[in-house]
Amino acid sequence: MTKTFTVYNPATGEAIKEVAYNSEEEIVQAIKTGDDAFKVWRNTTADERSAMLRRWGDLIRENMDELAEIITTENGKPLAEAKGELGSALTYIDWYAEEAKRIYGRTVPASSTDKRIIVSKQPVGLVAAITPWNFPGSMMARKAAPALAAGCTFIVKPATETPLTTMRMIELAHEAGFPKEVVQCVNARGSVVGRLFTEATEVKKITFTGSTDVGKTLMRDSAATVKGLTMELGGHAPVIVCKDADLEYAVEQTLASKFRNAGQTCVCANRVLVDESIMDTFSDMLGKRANELRMGNGLDPDTEVGPVINKSSYDKIVAQIQDAIDKGAEVLTSQEGTKAEENSYFVAPTVLKNVTLDMTIMQEETFGPVAPLTPFKTLEEAVEIANDTPFGLASYFFTNDYRTATFLHDNLEYGIVGWNDGAPTAAQAPFGGIKESGLGAEGGIEGIEPYLNTKYLSIGHVNSRDN
Repeated sequence: MTKTFTVYNPATGEAIKEVAYNSEEEIVQAIKTGDDAFKVWRNTTADERSAMLRRWGDLIRENMDELAEIITTENGKPLAEAKGELGSALTYIDWYAEEAKRIYGRTVPASSTDKRIIVSKQPVGLVAAITPWNFPGSMMARKAAPALAAGCTFIVKPATETPLTTMRMIELAHEAGFPKEVVQCVNARGSVVGRLFTEATEVKKITFTGSTDVGKTLMRDSAATVKGLTMELGGHAPVIVCKDADLEYAVEQTLASKFRNAGQTCVCANRVLVDESIMDTFSDMLGKRANELRMGNGLDPDTEVGPVINKSSYDKIVAQIQDAIDKGAEVLTSQEGTKAEENSYFVAPTVLKNVTLDMTIMQEETFGPVAPLTPFKTLEEAVEIANDTPFGLASYFFTNDYRTATFLHDNLEYGIVGWNDGAPTAAQAPFGGIKESGLGAEGGIEGIEPYLNTKYLSIGHVNSRDN
């Protein structure tokens, strides 16, 4: 008997669809199929791969409304954000459709006149991806596009909370011309798929977005086969608001960064550090704007903040808020609308003032719509607080002084830094963290390199020929 799992709408608690789990045997077969397909797919031309990627992008555009509704229904985010996510996915597909034609090798001057040296790039093989629930469309595209552009085959395991977006996008990939053996999807528990992907010698690379703890497990388990790894892991992003910042702009950017997808992003503002001289003004402005955000079902066009994904997320967020209150934090926003019902969980947009470093919310990633505000006296103190974490994914600061900006850029230990920019992600730029926030980068020219092997050919006796 086939086992299934239920996908729920987190805004209403209603069951959307029953999805079949793939058995271990089916997953092993899918891995073998992808490996076999690679032997043919690797020989396609860059123009062929580019054309398929462009056609895939065209089909996503044609089906934008349908896909956005799927994202909103299974993830909960507002419909406008779902369309924005798909727009982001398209930028990666479009970018790597062009990069497919720019996988260059090179010749290198040899140290001997009778030798020639050639360096070439070749696809690594079958790529296995594990994607998260918070961006089910863009995360899959960000991984699949460079892999397919490079000439790799691709198999993805989406989150069980949000598999429907990925499944539909892969159907469109097949319509675009990608063979079914080249782009595959499997549904199973993460622990099962993680074991099968890491054990399989056919899988040459794993790309993963998720928690640092799971990432460490995948790294450990991949050691036996020495797989390539690209990982975007946990974050704990600081926002530093300097006394010379444009406060209205800083408030709007912080608001957008913090409350997008109900705060359920790896790069959202997690700790807001504000110069003590402007704390009262900034906190009042941010609290007022957060109170104006409309919470509800993402399918309602007026909704700006949707539900959180599940009960464990809800419990963690509520516990962090209560811990902060118990230790003296002031709540600047209404908590009306925070509620837990069967398979449906909402947390009201929350701004906390007078947050101290001993509060849990300053030590752990929240992944929810809560903005804790902490004052600082000097830039050095702000940097010390910002860097006091094992994570190093994204950071932000607001200032109109280039000297302050230079100091912060040089001293913040993060792979992504936004200067007066709360949304720095771009397909043409490398997206990745340092420290325990990951390995490698996605996006830009850096994003395709992990899907390529470098091969060095040394040709001898080139100046000798028989007469």
